Amino acid sequence: MTEANTKKKHKISLAPIPYFWTAEQVHDYYERMAESQVDTFYLGEVICSKRKALRLADWLAIGKMLANHGKEVVLSTLALVEAASELSVLNKICANGEFLVEAGDLSAVEALSRVGVEFVVGSSINVYNHDSWQHLKKLGMKRWVLPIEHSQQDIHDFGDLSGCETELMVWGRLPLAYSARCYTARTHNLAKDDCGFICDRYPDGLKLATQESDEFLVLNGIQTQSAKQYNLLASVPDQSVDIYRITPQISHSEAVVSLLRKRLDGQWSASQVNESLIKLFPEMEMSNGYWFKQPGMVQHNAHAC
Repeated sequence: MTEANTKKKHKISLAPIPYFWTAEQVHDYYERMAESQVDTFYLGEVICSKRKALRLADWLAIGKMLANHGKEVVLSTLALVEAASELSVLNKICANGEFLVEAGDLSAVEALSRVGVEFVVGSSINVYNHDSWQHLKKLGMKRWVLPIEHSQQDIHDFGDLSGCETELMVWGRLPLAYSARCYTARTHNLAKDDCGFICDRYPDGLKLATQESDEFLVLNGIQTQSAKQYNLLASVPDQSVDIYRITPQISHSEAVVSLLRKRLDGQWSASQVNESLIKLFPEMEMSNGYWFKQPGMVQHNAHAC
């Protein structure tokens, strides 16, 4: 690790909870994480508007609790807006007047630019060239979360990214696709409009395996995730990145945050971080291919020390 890396203050963020947890689980989770070393919390339902364990007022109350702990709070919007009712909630979020907003799709970008406030561009918005990046910056983008397919080299190839923070997902299952259909409901032969909130049975998503019994994907309502855990904890920091994002999971989030903090601060080597992760998740398969310009499901083993 270089001296420059140790001097830069690298922040840690916690992405919105992608899964359907009960209100009690959500409140308990954020009360615990408020005491963690997370700098920025992204809050809100980003997958399915039918999940109403918490209303906007509940998210705002959680946001105020976290802000009182000195945390930055960002409200996140749906990644796929399909109904007028969803657009109505989106507009309320964009006009909340208190917290920064992460746009999950371009309808949120349009609403936020209309309000005239700065915003975060989420990873579900495809930004693959500097022209797109500049266009969004002119509209008010103050931070962008890298689309998952970008490699470390891609960031440097973008050129001048000054005046806008860069955030990188370093832990969690890869969000691969969104669909108008709910595959979790379909797995149980239920219609999307009469799903019975079946996804609350799967607090970390529903795993799918191939005919050879290899874990392949995870279903999470309308979202499809990778089965393997995307893990860049041992591969960072990078001087082009300002904020490192962890995706919430039902177990061990505090421990993952602690490991990342030690790595970013130069206290632990890549090997120490990996050894601890194996102890925490002994049966979990990892990947990091995209960051090294390889297929996303590949595990690249060369880490900076």
